[in-house]
Amino acid sequence: MPTPLPDVFTTLQPTSPRVAELDRLGDEIAELSAHLEAATARLLALIREFDARGGWNTGFRSCAAWLAWRVGLEPGAARERVRVARALGTLPALAEALARGVHAFMPTALDHVYCRIYRLHHAGRRDAARALFERLLPVLAFTQAHINVSIRFLKHLRQRQGIFATDRCRVPPALDAFQQAEMATLVARALALDAEAAQETREDARC
Repeated sequence: MPTPLPDVFTTLQPTSPRVAELDRLGDEIAELSAHLEAATARLLALIREFDARGGWNTGFRSCAAWLAWRVGLEPGAARERVRVARALGTLPALAEALARGVHAFMPTALDHVYCRIYRLHHAGRRDAARALFERLLPVLAFTQAHINVSIRFLKHLRQRQGIFATDRCRVPPALDAFQQAEMATLVARALALDAEAAQETREDARC
C-alpha cells in the first residue's frame, strides 16, 4: 500500500516575524532600486538634452560646470555625468540601426567589440549585445568629448594594438594630466574588451 502523502497544510510552518520583516525589507530595496534606475536614466536624458540645447551657456564654461554649481557635484563627478549622458545618446541609435537591418558601422579601432555586438544582436541575444555596448560607453564618452581627444586616444590605441608604429600626431593635441590618466585607463579597458570579444567569437566558431 503506498505511503500517503503528507498534508501540505499541516506541515507548513508560519513565517517568523523576523523572516517576514527581512522579506519586506528585501522587497523594498528591490523596488527602490528599480525606481532609482529609472530616475537615473531620466536624469541622464535630461542632462543630455540640456547640454545639447546649450541651457548651461549662461556664463558657465560647460554643462559640467553648470551641473557642479546647480546640484553641488564635485567637478570630476559632474564631468563624468555629462560624458555618460552624451554617450548614452548613441545607444538607441545603435539598437535602432541593428533592428532596421544596418550591416555596417565605423568601428573606431574596436573591430572585435562592434562585430561581437552585431553577432549577439543577430543571434537574438539582445540583452547581451546591450550589456557589451554599455561596457564600452566610458570609452565612447571620453573620445566624444573633443576631436583632439578622440584623435589622440585612437592613435594611442592603434599603437598599443601594434597597428601604428607611433601615436605621434601632426599637430599634437594638448591633453591635461586628468585626460592623460583617463586615456591610459580607458585604452586598457578598450584593449581588454576587444580581446575578450575576439576570444568569445573564436569560441563560438568552435561550437
